[in-house]
Amino acid sequence: MDSEISQLSRQIQEDSVFVQELRKEIAKVLVGQEDLVNGLLVGLLANGHVLVEGVPGLAKTLAVKTLAQAVSAAFQRIQFTPDLLPADIVGTLVFNPKESSFAVRKGPIFSNIILADEINRAPAKVQSALLEAMQERQVTISDTTYKLPELFLVMATENPIEQEGTYPLPEAQIDRFMLKLNVNYPSKSEEARVLDLMARQNVPAASQVVSAEQILKARRTADQVYVDEKIKNYVLDLVIATRTPEKYGLEKIKPWILYGASPRATIFMVQAAKAYAFLGGRGYVTPEDIKAVGFNVMRHRVLLTYEAEAENITSETILKTVFEAIEVP
Repeated sequence: MDSEISQLSRQIQEDSVFVQELRKEIAKVLVGQEDLVNGLLVGLLANGHVLVEGVPGLAKTLAVKTLAQAVSAAFQRIQFTPDLLPADIVGTLVFNPKESSFAVRKGPIFSNIILADEINRAPAKVQSALLEAMQERQVTISDTTYKLPELFLVMATENPIEQEGTYPLPEAQIDRFMLKLNVNYPSKSEEARVLDLMARQNVPAASQVVSAEQILKARRTADQVYVDEKIKNYVLDLVIATRTPEKYGLEKIKPWILYGASPRATIFMVQAAKAYAFLGGRGYVTPEDIKAVGFNVMRHRVLLTYEAEAENITSETILKTVFEAIEVP
């Protein structure tokens, strides 16, 4: 087993050479926001989608657009508004009067990297159309089904400030996102660098440093990363502790939890940890990898009671208690 892991680590080091180049290229345009960049890279390598919450102006759009430029992937930004229709995303049939026939006009969903900007501003039908495409990796127009590209990543954003006229995502749909990232304000030194970089006419742009084929190959390699049984049990304990905290001596947080994390949390945490280990050039997952991705995987899967909200208890508070209580293998 050790020899297999060593061989896999060598393979990962070969296949992950592009990671540092990709980070350097993104850093030419994006200042700071390491958590956001790491989350996008994990989503890209683990074949999962990312939900990002943050106030306007924190470079969410710039981050995903820069990633698409560096990977040379087809990029589409969809601004979600209350008057948006499902056909505006997936496409529709258009009548051709010359030939007296209908032709398919594919929508912006047929790209590699999608920015679903302010996803909670569109009604349920539109959200459902996007989330079905995310889950099934295919779109049906009329009576024909079309496969989406193999390299397919959706980054959806939510604005936590303006909630008037919004349509909050149902919990079952939020659960389809592998990661939820909270983007915060930059530090003073980072904002000074942003000022130097962006307060001019010629704003820098990223160049292609990696192909889509390299990303897909890296995915296949990352999927082979070794996960020990102790690590799997650690993940199971973390997730189950959010459902039945009393079994882990965490009776104090039980009144705050309405519903614990779903089985998707267990699956996504292992997949995300594999990708995180790949980014670190390792052929095996460590407890630190689980901790690095755990909050992002579970923060939107732990639903709070009214008591928790009344006491200003957040899902992060609960997850911090769980991670501190569960023994690390």
